[in-house]
Amino acid sequence: MQPKTAAQMVQEARQRVENLSVDQVAAELDRGDAVLIDLREPGEQDQMGTIPGAVSAPRGMLEFWADPASPSHRSEFDPGRRIILHCASGGRSALAADTLQQLGYANVAHLDGGMKAWAEAGRPVAKRTTEQP
Repeated sequence: MQPKTAAQMVQEARQRVENLSVDQVAAELDRGDAVLIDLREPGEQDQMGTIPGAVSAPRGMLEFWADPASPSHRSEFDPGRRIILHCASGGRSALAADTLQQLGYANVAHLDGGMKAWAEAGRPVAKRTTEQP
C-alpha cells in the first residue's frame, strides 16, 4: 500500500467533516451555539492573536482532553455540545474534527481557512492572555 501524504490526509478529512466559512462560524458564535477550540500552539497564538472566546487546546493534547474516559479530560470538551475547531489555515482543524468524530462527537466542524481566513475577513482578533495554556 502506498503511504499517504499529509495533504492527502487533510483532503480526505475535509470530505468527512463539516467545513464552515468565516461568516458561518461568526454567526454560530454570535448565537452562542458553539464552543470554539483553537488548536494552534501558544507561540502561534502569541504571533497571530486569537479569536475572542476561543478555548486554547494545542493539537497534541486534543484526544486526551476530548476523551471523557481520559484522566486528562477537560470540561470544555463535551460530546453533546457543538464544537468548532480552528488552526492557522484549516489543515490541522480538519484532521482534528475527523478525530473528534471518531471519539463520538456528533456535532463537530472546523473553520475552513483557519485563523488566516478569520483575520483576512476583518473579524475581531485578540491578544492571547497569559492564563491560557
